[in-house]
Amino acid sequence: MSQRIVIALGGNALGKNLPEQMSAVKHTAKAIAGLIAGGHQVAVVHGNGPQVGMIQNAFAAYHRQEPESDVMPLSVCVAMSQGYIGYDLQNALKEELLDRGLSTGVATVLTQVVVDEQDPAFRHPTKPIGPFLTREEAEALAREKGCQVAEDAGRGWRRVVASPQPLAVVELSTIRALMDAGLVAIACGGGGIPVAARERHHLKGAPAVIDKDLAAALLAEELDADLLIILTAVEKVAVHFGKPDQRWLDHLTPEEALRYAEEGQFAPGSMLPKVQAAARFAASRPSRQALITLLERAGDGIQGKTGTRISVSRT
Repeated sequence: MSQRIVIALGGNALGKNLPEQMSAVKHTAKAIAGLIAGGHQVAVVHGNGPQVGMIQNAFAAYHRQEPESDVMPLSVCVAMSQGYIGYDLQNALKEELLDRGLSTGVATVLTQVVVDEQDPAFRHPTKPIGPFLTREEAEALAREKGCQVAEDAGRGWRRVVASPQPLAVVELSTIRALMDAGLVAIACGGGGIPVAARERHHLKGAPAVIDKDLAAALLAEELDADLLIILTAVEKVAVHFGKPDQRWLDHLTPEEALRYAEEGQFAPGSMLPKVQAAARFAASRPSRQALITLLERAGDGIQGKTGTRISVSRT
């Protein structure tokens, strides 16, 4: 049965630099094209953690050479990352669709997402961006730039910035029109360009990065999607992850998912926002479901063969 699906791509689906990205998106495109070939309507949301950090670092390095040059706001860096990731992803996906004899159109929508300037996240930065660093490198970065750093789920240290809650997708009507026309929309890249509403119709960029899984959940709700698929580096969600009593989970209700989250079962900046986003979407309407699994197993996950499914009903 055809479904309207929003897919949230993790960083492992995009690579850590430009050469890796160009290779990774070809692999990613095959999995997404398989869902489209199965008759599903698809919108794609992607992360940008390494990419937006590299963009900002590049402008900072140029500013040191040319002090009169502009220091690009983080919101502008997010917009740039949407453009060049979307460029590679839409071309790889279009090529894969054509190879399968499908003429489905694919378009990247430069997407703004409204946040609240009074969101407590601006006082407590938690969202990792940029490359992984050693503790010594991270501490040197913090001293040099005056930014905050934190350890990221046992994988290394990274810079952290504010990650406010997404409130509204500005370009929603455009994204919906693309999907209603049978096209594939790549939207809310990097969680969307964070903007705050000012007087009249003015939107001002905010110094933040929105979590792409939470943005994907919001987009899925507003598009009235049937399924939110959050793709990550593991096949299923686990409790007691990495411990002798580790247990993989096949199904969770939103209440169970949030209870495990409150117990600290999921790493912040890693699995935690994925579970929170999945629970939020699944709880928004009884017929809606969320799936967390590997990119390569997305098709099997839809058929109930793998992954962790979050839904109100267990049937």
